[in-house]
Amino acid sequence: MATTYVKIDTSDLKGFVGKLDKAAQGEFKKELVNFMECLGYEFLRIVQDEIIRKQTVDTRLLLNSFSKGEQDNVFVLNEGSMTIEVGTNVKYAEYADKGHWLNPKGVNTRFVPGYWQGEHFIYEPGAKTGMLLKQKWIEGSHYWGDAVRCIEDMLPGLMEQKMEQWLQQFFM
Repeated sequence: MATTYVKIDTSDLKGFVGKLDKAAQGEFKKELVNFMECLGYEFLRIVQDEIIRKQTVDTRLLLNSFSKGEQDNVFVLNEGSMTIEVGTNVKYAEYADKGHWLNPKGVNTRFVPGYWQGEHFIYEPGAKTGMLLKQKWIEGSHYWGDAVRCIEDMLPGLMEQKMEQWLQQFFM
């Protein structure tokens, strides 16, 4: 019986393996880290938009804390575990988002020293004038949950676009 030989051209496979090696040398990881950082920035933008849209605050402290590099900002990119942590250290952020009692539970009224200037109350410690606060629930604006839902809705499309770009960049 005669032996038949088949010649298989693996040059395309070798090229693909070379591209995999190139991607593994750190270029792909750099791209992935950059993409994650951009997602963090996009989320911060969405949170700011929600705070403004819902007219959550008047002082801009909370709004500004959702900018990378601001005093109360939390923006941690952990490349080892490929995670990003975004948030704020502003103490009243959770109250503004989720809601809060105007007076602590169990306290029916509380005197706050200060004075009224037009429609705004100016807090002034030690003032003999002020206002009496009754216990009341202040509804939160839920800016955080709405921003999370928005980025979750956007993520599949963003990932699809990025994956197509990476396939073209590293493997085509």
